[in-house]
Amino acid sequence: MINKVDHLIVAVKDIEEAENNFSKLFGAVPVWTGEHPELGTVNSIFNFSNIYFELLASKGEGAGADFVNDRISNQGEGLAGLVLGADRLDLIRKKILDKGYPIGEISDGYARDNDGNIRKWQNLFLPTSLSRGIFSFLIKHTEGKLIMPNNLKNSSVKKLDHVVINTNDPDGFIEVYGNVFDIRLALDQTVEKWGGRMLFFRVNKTTIEVIAKKDEEEVKDSLWGMAWDVENLEATHKRLDEEGFELTEVKEGRKPNTLVATVKSKTHNIPTLLIQHLAV
Repeated sequence: MINKVDHLIVAVKDIEEAENNFSKLFGAVPVWTGEHPELGTVNSIFNFSNIYFELLASKGEGAGADFVNDRISNQGEGLAGLVLGADRLDLIRKKILDKGYPIGEISDGYARDNDGNIRKWQNLFLPTSLSRGIFSFLIKHTEGKLIMPNNLKNSSVKKLDHVVINTNDPDGFIEVYGNVFDIRLALDQTVEKWGGRMLFFRVNKTTIEVIAKKDEEEVKDSLWGMAWDVENLEATHKRLDEEGFELTEVKEGRKPNTLVATVKSKTHNIPTLLIQHLAV
């Protein structure tokens, strides 16, 4: 069914400023800069081995521009969308309907880059009973391809290690992501000193980490932060420090055989962790 976290969407005010900041953070340049003419948005994409990372800003009028403007007006810049990839949207749509959830039709989308290249895809937008407060949809790419960056240094970011989601309904989250989307729940544990119950879903070498804090409010999930895998954290830390980023010192991570550091500036309101997995 779902075979990957396809991409994360970040709403930003100034696409050039955000592109500059994330180019420095990742140690890589975007592989795509373009627009969605029918949506009223411009975008800049960074590509990694397991995911792509999309900066999105409004330009003109359209549903996309309304989405970005509303997000920034109400919450500021930051993580704004989670997009899951699949090969057979028709089968997933049938399963969702069979489980009693309402779902719309599969739709088409496209984007054009600044050189005139076109990418096309199919979308399946999720009802609120499945998106649960997160702007989320399913995607199948049908035409065009994003290139991979080249000539990366050992201080560059390699891939997304995990994305963090907050929820007040962990059992409901398991029902949707585990039983409807068929994403593997690798670990379900409660560690009070780390905030309580934590869920870890794994797909395509990417972890969806869910922090559960129950309350009496309406069921809601929200995107919170991300962790990026690097080859040499000391080298990455040194490079970012020289670029003017504010960072914590490198220290041992909660997970055995890891080193971590937190990026404290120029992340456009996204809590950001850098992590190196040490050879055992």
